[in-house]
Amino acid sequence: MKPIASIFGIGYIKGGGTVAAIVAALLWYFIHPVFGVQLLLLSGVTLTGVYAGNKVEADWGKDSSKVVIDEVAGMFLSLLLIPVHWITVLAALVLFRFFDIAKPLGVRRMEVFKGGWGVMADDLLAGLYANIVLQLLLQLHLFPEII
Repeated sequence: MKPIASIFGIGYIKGGGTVAAIVAALLWYFIHPVFGVQLLLLSGVTLTGVYAGNKVEADWGKDSSKVVIDEVAGMFLSLLLIPVHWITVLAALVLFRFFDIAKPLGVRRMEVFKGGWGVMADDLLAGLYANIVLQLLLQLHLFPEII
């Protein structure tokens, strides 16, 4: 489970969370998933992350920085139902990393959950906030070349 939790070693490098989010954003950009595939990717990564987080906690401790599958799930949620364009993907990445690092608006409180859900919940909430902000920016037509 360690290779999965660390996204095949990304979690072992400095800045692994950001690197994992970039990899997730690039994957999303290049495969342009349709809504059903988006949901499958998000739910599959989330459930795998919960399972992997539970398994590696005994060796790596609670919410280890080596576990970066949570960043992938958060990034996928940031992009859910967002038009795939390099500008929106970049905006989602910046917003997600902001909410994930700053941990405002209850994001930090999500870390109280035990095991894999504790690993995943804060990143999922950060991803949700990023998605909401990006949806609002799109509704305000701040990205006119996308519409």
